[in-house]
Amino acid sequence: MEPSGDRWKYISFRVLRMAEGEFYENETGGNEVAIVVISGSIDMNSSEGAWEGVGTRPDPFSGPPAALYLPASQNYRIRARTEAEVAICGAPARGRYPARLIALDVDSEHIRGDGQARRRVWNILMDEGEAGSLFLTEVITFPGNWSSYPPHKHDTDDPPRESQLEELYYYRMRPAAGFAFQRVYTADGSLDETVTVHDNDVVLVPRGYHVCAAAVEYWVYYLNVLAGPKHVYRMTFDPAHEWIKKNWSW
Repeated sequence: MEPSGDRWKYISFRVLRMAEGEFYENETGGNEVAIVVISGSIDMNSSEGAWEGVGTRPDPFSGPPAALYLPASQNYRIRARTEAEVAICGAPARGRYPARLIALDVDSEHIRGDGQARRRVWNILMDEGEAGSLFLTEVITFPGNWSSYPPHKHDTDDPPRESQLEELYYYRMRPAAGFAFQRVYTADGSLDETVTVHDNDVVLVPRGYHVCAAAVEYWVYYLNVLAGPKHVYRMTFDPAHEWIKKNWSW
């Protein structure tokens, strides 16, 4: 998927499912690009370097992620060392940041929320000085729990309180028959949609508050991709529900 006008301006996204030995070639063009290895292992050659054996986990529920960051105007070639699933995330380049491997260790995981809103988080590219547009994080929601909770939004340029960012959720389920519910809504009710999401689904959040709930007995993974007119990450919570997090440790 690519930006398509006023309602979706910044994020491009695609997922590759590659057989062992398969190749994929492309260029970053005017975007910065992050290549997240969701499962399996890849090699990549680019205009600014080469990396081998990126990714070690058999599925997105089994350990920390690995990713490769590329600036604009780069050619690159991916080779699957094993069967692999790869997410290619792009957004307009601003400034120039070095091509690099982002390999998290097991200690990088942290728990967010409390009680029935506890979830595991891996921040891949979330600091403001790491890229020109992109923010990336992975979340694993425990069976029957809620995440992206309490409902929050980031659709208004109102520093330092809130920043304007589109957001994309890419879902995987364990077992694969699992499902979750995602609600996206605005305070004035002009947008209020609740959808059932399944394995491999993508949900776009161009604006509004958003929240996710996992079905009982099913683990829910999602990759979040965010980008907007500025590389600033600030969010506000729905005032009706903000009280829920008052006693949380995160």
